[in-house]
Amino acid sequence: MTSPAPSSPLQSEIASQPQKWLQARETAEQHRDQLPAAGERVAVVGCGTSLFMARAYAALRESAGLGVTDAWSPTEARLDRGYDRVVAITRSGTTTEVLDLLAATKDRLPATVITTSATSPAVALAAPVLTPDVDEQSVVQTRFATTTLAMLRWHLGEDLTEVAAQAEAVLATGVSELTSALAAEQITFVGRGWTNGIAEEAALKLREAAQLWTESYPMMEYRHGPISIAAPGRVVWAFGDLVDNFSADLDVTGADLQWAPIDAMADLVRVHLLCIARAQSAGLDPAQPRNLSRSVVLDRQEAR
Repeated sequence: MTSPAPSSPLQSEIASQPQKWLQARETAEQHRDQLPAAGERVAVVGCGTSLFMARAYAALRESAGLGVTDAWSPTEARLDRGYDRVVAITRSGTTTEVLDLLAATKDRLPATVITTSATSPAVALAAPVLTPDVDEQSVVQTRFATTTLAMLRWHLGEDLTEVAAQAEAVLATGVSELTSALAAEQITFVGRGWTNGIAEEAALKLREAAQLWTESYPMMEYRHGPISIAAPGRVVWAFGDLVDNFSADLDVTGADLQWAPIDAMADLVRVHLLCIARAQSAGLDPAQPRNLSRSVVLDRQEAR
């Protein structure tokens, strides 16, 4: 079974990712002054998918030795820790919690917002990095999130040419190699370092799109309890290099290990394709999850 032809907005959005990642290099160069400079102490904020991209970026930036970088949910952020800059990630630019944080820090702390809309209220509160070409019709986020991370990775000095090529190969193969994941009653995603954010995002995508039971953990933590739910008919999907003996420890549980020797962002595209396949098999619309909208906008009393 190969990936379906782009006949819905979500399918088209997923398929556009490799090209958008390559184009993100130019975006990073154009907005160099709005993005964190080497040595800056940075707080990155976002909600849901944007938070998981923030966590991936924070780990990458720190591992590159470019400065302290913390990822926060806006309502949990502690901005009294000597940060030099706030970076907010918000597709719509209308998420209440992000707007409240930017408003509270305006004129006190340099702030950048990565968003798709030049008319959103967020652009009046922070220096904008606009990416309208990766906006989405779908409620479920795919290309905005991954292209934002791609742009930030380019800014860190990474070359994503091979990563984009890997994602193109994933799209060409489709879900034909995901036999166990197509039928699994439960999937746990695990990561290491920056790929922990990717694991969290993968689990969220399948919960949203296909209403599946998914979990996510750091790979080394998985054996400290979560492995107890591993069983035949279930899958553990690993991003990044496997830790020693991980495969052997999983073998005895009967669960299937899903792992590919590719960049975690390219591997996430496999999860996106799985979302479509699992949602369609369950009679669901993967682009329009129940109980969700494109942006969470709270009334002022609720936001308190």
